[in-house]
Amino acid sequence: MTESTNRTADGVVVGAGIVGASTAYQLAKTGRKVMLVDKGAGPGYGSSSASSGIIRFEYTLLTSVIVAWEAAHCWADLGAYLQAPAGEALASFYRSGKIMMDCPAFPRAALRTYFDQLGIEYEEWDAAELRRRVGGINPGRHFPPKPIDSDAFWDDPSEEIGAVYTPQAGFIDDPRLACENFANAARRAGAETVYLTRVVGISAGRSGAGLWRLTLDSGAVIETPLVVNAAGPWSSELNALAGIGGEFAITTRPLRQEVHGVPAPEGFNPPGGIGPCVADQDLGYYLHPEPSGSLQIGGTEPECDALDWVVGPVDAVDLNRTAELFEKQVTRAARRFPGLAIPPRPTGVAGVYDVATDWTPIYDKTDAPGFYVAIGTSGNQFKNGPLIGEFMNAIIETGQSGTDHDTSPATYTGPVTGRTVDLSFYSRLREPAANSGTVAG
Repeated sequence: MTESTNRTADGVVVGAGIVGASTAYQLAKTGRKVMLVDKGAGPGYGSSSASSGIIRFEYTLLTSVIVAWEAAHCWADLGAYLQAPAGEALASFYRSGKIMMDCPAFPRAALRTYFDQLGIEYEEWDAAELRRRVGGINPGRHFPPKPIDSDAFWDDPSEEIGAVYTPQAGFIDDPRLACENFANAARRAGAETVYLTRVVGISAGRSGAGLWRLTLDSGAVIETPLVVNAAGPWSSELNALAGIGGEFAITTRPLRQEVHGVPAPEGFNPPGGIGPCVADQDLGYYLHPEPSGSLQIGGTEPECDALDWVVGPVDAVDLNRTAELFEKQVTRAARRFPGLAIPPRPTGVAGVYDVATDWTPIYDKTDAPGFYVAIGTSGNQFKNGPLIGEFMNAIIETGQSGTDHDTSPATYTGPVTGRTVDLSFYSRLREPAANSGTVAG
């Protein structure tokens, strides 16, 4: 776009990560003339590209389990879901399975209840079964997680623990490609994608016209009745430009995170295959295997570790990996897998999450007509990417029909479970959700 260009659109989605690309796809399918705008060089170049892409179903709230299970079926047949043409390179869903180590924050009884209700396959393993099924694992109990520089971190385990195994869980092998797949689908449905372009101003536009005016860094202006903030860790900055958020009971803030790559310990990957994803809040880390045979290791925000909240512009965040966090996260994993070799220097990725007060996202309208938000995804919503667009479309359609989503919420009914989700679960006005208060949700 040149400085003299002024455009109109039926809707503008700001942010082309998995949330924005999915939303643009669903809005374009309704026949709207949609623009998907991102400051990056293409879809998924922000926090989505740093996602671990884990597909799992262990949540402390039933609604979150329903949504994750429904979304997994979309990922399992991504080409059909996106109506992709033959030959398009698609992100792959590796069903490696996943183990959730026993932990007070995720009691087995709650998981069993949810999984039984929804027909999610699972197995309960004791310590002996863990040893048999996962090469090199030490099932000692260490809870609660402790700082790695404390003497207590190295205490002998008090007992042994087991795990819950979900064979249909796994991971998306290329989260950035997944974003591209959704953006391609949006274009096929009629959306326009605009990259390397930053929104630098938002105003209510012409008096009485019901339009928003988005000023781009090129000087171009887009007028539209509909704006969706899907800007990830930049979402607070975008809300501030538009004067949005004063009524929010749930707020968001950016959090810097790292995920580190290490070689898998001997025996972890079975011959010709890959081992399971592991969620281990007993020690405070998670990991998932890579098709290459290595592991990616991240943290689960244990209370003993300070969180790296971003102060100042997100663009100023240093995205170089740090030796300190590398040592912290990999050492935790090495307590569980004593054969894990710790490389001499950090490898992996650093990124920024958009974290909501209660680690549950905000998919909602705002008190400004035509301005919607899909924010606060907290590092745990990539797996729900396909459904987020459907949620946002339902909320927007409710508003455009003249119904107040705050008082008569939009709903979504899952084709797999038949369960109806009240989308006020994601309201900006809700009481904080009673979940685990971590990336695990």
